[in-house]
Amino acid sequence: MRVPTAFLPAFLPVFLSALLTTSALTVTSTAAEAAAKPPPKSAVDVVYQRAHFGPGLREGVKAGDTLSFAAPVGTTSYTDALGTKTWEYARWTGPERPIGFAATELVASWNADVPAGSWLQVEMRGRHAAGQTKWYVLGRWAYGDEDIRRTSLSGQRDADGTVSVDTFVAAAGKAITSYQLRVTLYRTPGSAVKPVVRTLGAMASAVPDRATVPVSPGGTAWGVELPVPRRSQNVHEGHYPEWDGGGEAWCSPTSTTMVLGYWGKWPSEQDTSWVDPADPDPEVDYAARYTYDYAYEGAGNWPFNAAYAGRYGLEGFVTRLRSLTEMERLIRAGIPVVTSQSFKAEELPGAGYSTNGHLMVIIGFTADGDVIANDPASPDNDAVRHVYPRANFENVWLRSTGSGGIVYVIHPKNRPLPPTTPGLPANW
Repeated sequence: MRVPTAFLPAFLPVFLSALLTTSALTVTSTAAEAAAKPPPKSAVDVVYQRAHFGPGLREGVKAGDTLSFAAPVGTTSYTDALGTKTWEYARWTGPERPIGFAATELVASWNADVPAGSWLQVEMRGRHAAGQTKWYVLGRWAYGDEDIRRTSLSGQRDADGTVSVDTFVAAAGKAITSYQLRVTLYRTPGSAVKPVVRTLGAMASAVPDRATVPVSPGGTAWGVELPVPRRSQNVHEGHYPEWDGGGEAWCSPTSTTMVLGYWGKWPSEQDTSWVDPADPDPEVDYAARYTYDYAYEGAGNWPFNAAYAGRYGLEGFVTRLRSLTEMERLIRAGIPVVTSQSFKAEELPGAGYSTNGHLMVIIGFTADGDVIANDPASPDNDAVRHVYPRANFENVWLRSTGSGGIVYVIHPKNRPLPPTTPGLPANW
């Protein structure tokens, strides 16, 4: 479970890649007629911006399409539960980027190759009408768990804002209009290990206070259902308490695992050899371990899940969508989407449970436009597929007391994203 910021924060095998890359998707005539109607302007301000590593201040890094460790510019010590260790580091500081509106939240996400003996830290600072904020740490990331404990950083609150797990939240009256990102790469002193950042981006947004959200028009993906494998989080209840014990706590890594399975990118049997042989789906336990945030004490850190997808060469990032109309663009392109929402049982017919924060995978839409979800909060894998009424789902997902439309978008580089909504800032 990942509590939204507003709350403080197998039925199928892995399909052949040929099947996954086909575009044999059909749209009903009713859906095509609905698609012709343009969506209304959203009340949500959101933009997702990818970092370009060429500009900016480079200290010991080689920058181009990627950002890599070239030469150390200093050493530092770092202490966590694994002890105190010395690291040499290199750093990139990006230029200041205008947002285009006054943003109250910012989430950074990244994909990187950090071999054993290396890790990275991502920071941001913003600018508001009264001046510039300090640098806030948005995550300390490593693939493994033997060099550092992968972690967010609590206790960063000041007069300009705070960091709630993975999200910078501006203080009242201090909404930011621009920001900078900074990445520091660390490695064992004297080693030849070369951590590389492949992608880095930030989603800045301002979600208005709203208890209800009107249903959006649609049609471009009505009748489309993607063959995403099903995985239940509940069959892992009590597994590996050192990584939050499965069950309700593992909705995020279970959802991420389903999307990775769709792209044919699960961990190998050798990777999962440490998992109890009695476990029905060891790839879920594996994802929980390697997305686990040791400060948050959970596997629901949004950017950490996107970064985990990067372990398999995929591109993953966190953003907000403004509507199911936008969601349909991604589904139509063959890209399933992980969503975050909160609700009471009666607010989402067919769910049968209440939650303060839950992740699921949207895999398609019925011929009438309702949402087809692989919901991991199910008793077993066969029960994971659900159909949720369009209006109910959109409301609990987009309202300000939920996540405000948070999603993980995960896709191979050779599967391009569709065009974003015309006339609005690009949010992917």
